[in-house]
Amino acid sequence: MNCLATVAADPAIGTATKIYADAGRSGDAPVLRPTVTSARSIPTNPVIETLLSRTAAKYYDPAATLSDDQIRDLVRIGTSAPTSFHLQNWRFIAVRTPEAKARLRALAWDQPAVTDAAVTFIVIGKLADASTVPARLAPVVEAGIMPAHMVPEWEINARRIYDNQPQQDRDEAVRSATFGAAAIIYAARSLGWGSTPMIGFDAEPVHREFGLADDEIPVMLLTVGPERAGNWPQKPRMPVIDVLDFA
Repeated sequence: MNCLATVAADPAIGTATKIYADAGRSGDAPVLRPTVTSARSIPTNPVIETLLSRTAAKYYDPAATLSDDQIRDLVRIGTSAPTSFHLQNWRFIAVRTPEAKARLRALAWDQPAVTDAAVTFIVIGKLADASTVPARLAPVVEAGIMPAHMVPEWEINARRIYDNQPQQDRDEAVRSATFGAAAIIYAARSLGWGSTPMIGFDAEPVHREFGLADDEIPVMLLTVGPERAGNWPQKPRMPVIDVLDFA
């Protein structure tokens, strides 16, 4: 079963499914091999196999490109990730032209992946703003998912958490952007592309050079694209017994 079958029903991301199908016909579809994490086998399906086979790509095919539709599909999938109060407080800049990549690479410690990858996203978190809750929830009400009388209560609760709370606002911006980036990472993997989240960049110059607003934070860079040889497999993780407690 195609692990994108559930999202392919959305016509906005139909291109993603076609890409995967074309890759399969050409023999370039990804081989998803889960990393062995314990002697006990775990339940598996195509989604889990994608998660367990993800690696951090360092080497990309510099001649490869992604189309506008492919990039839009990735971001559409990314924005299906959760956000508090449905704030959707994120934005993505797809850096893809040679000139823009060169500008970004100069601010990202001269890392070759920035220019070699088909696209490098600047993943932006927006400071949480409770005043946007009614506008964000309006389509939810129109779709019949939420009754209108609940909207003021959501806004009140959001104001209780975020108004005059700069650290909470910033934390929420980073959380939301990270959730969105993670969804893009795994979608890219399922399509046979590499990806790497990167924090090696100078935030203030990136903010200034790419015109971010005062309430926006460049949380990470995210390179995405077809890989070339030389990338490592997924590195072993700490045993679950060392990171899990039951209460």
